[in-house]
Amino acid sequence: MNTPQDTATWHPVARSAELRPGANIVAGFAEGQELALWRAADGTAQAWENRCPHRSVRFTLGQVIDNRLACAYHGWQYEAGSGQCTSIPAHPAMQAPRNVCAKTFGTAEAAGILWVNLSPEAPPVPDELRDAVPGGWHFCRTLTVRAPAATARAALVQHGMTAASPGWRGRLGGAETLALVLDAQPGLAFIHLWTEAAPGSSAMKAVHAAARQLRTDIEALPRG
Repeated sequence: MNTPQDTATWHPVARSAELRPGANIVAGFAEGQELALWRAADGTAQAWENRCPHRSVRFTLGQVIDNRLACAYHGWQYEAGSGQCTSIPAHPAMQAPRNVCAKTFGTAEAAGILWVNLSPEAPPVPDELRDAVPGGWHFCRTLTVRAPAATARAALVQHGMTAASPGWRGRLGGAETLALVLDAQPGLAFIHLWTEAAPGSSAMKAVHAAARQLRTDIEALPRG
């Protein structure tokens, strides 16, 4: 069986539910790479470098127009999937230059998560991603942890969790819990938590309390 490190090239950057078709643009990070996350009107999830290739303005300031992403500065529009520039509103009669293209990254949606691969050519999606969250489990919360991802992973082991590719699994607050760790930036990690505890139950409240303590414990660990 693969370890979480074996599938670490696929980063759990955000919950799929956060992206609405043809609507919002969500900021994300993976290994220090700033991302613009959005969903085209046809439903396909996109993860792009958060920089317009024209004047380097962040795409997260722009808007989704059908299956295109429009920059907020000059309104240049880029096609979902390829990232190819398709329209320059200031010069509607001019054909968009073929060499202007947003940098795009491989995406996969599995277990309610948008996964991003930063490799130039994303490898096939591992089966472990599709089966990451046990059936019937519920999303608990995402912890923002001011510590390196390696420190967060070590702390999960110290709390009795074991590797269960692509995450870590064990008891948190007395309930079985799954943790997916995102290496967002140097010194910053996100931990997405799912649990067998039912929403609104006392067991879920116990998991939330344990998660808050987990974050405190991680941030208190020495780094190096």
